[in-house]
Amino acid sequence: MYVDPPAPKPMERGERPPATTAGPLENPPRAWEFNSEYQRLVQAWNTVMPQLETLKTALDKAYNLARSPQTWDAPVGERYVEDIREWRTRLAVYRHSVLTAISDQAADTPRWIPTTANAPHAFQ
Repeated sequence: MYVDPPAPKPMERGERPPATTAGPLENPPRAWEFNSEYQRLVQAWNTVMPQLETLKTALDKAYNLARSPQTWDAPVGERYVEDIREWRTRLAVYRHSVLTAISDQAADTPRWIPTTANAPHAFQ
């Protein structure tokens, strides 16, 4: 069983960009915008999670039904139970790899990026 890695955090209401360390005469003045690449990672996470949950729920239901003695009355049933167990294991590994890839990329992507658009400029 794998534990899901941390999800990328979407921009929260009222969230402010990081404070600049430069003084008031910074040239040009630094403005910040929420990184669109980071936002895409948040959207990717929010897209794949329901799909992975749907697959997990379907396989869990099939696995529980297959294990029931009322479902199978022959030794061949155990082979199907093993197949479904293997599919569940593969799905868990796949889920972990996809979510880890998104989480790792989000950890390497800055949430805020500097921009000069809409920044106040003196003497223009």
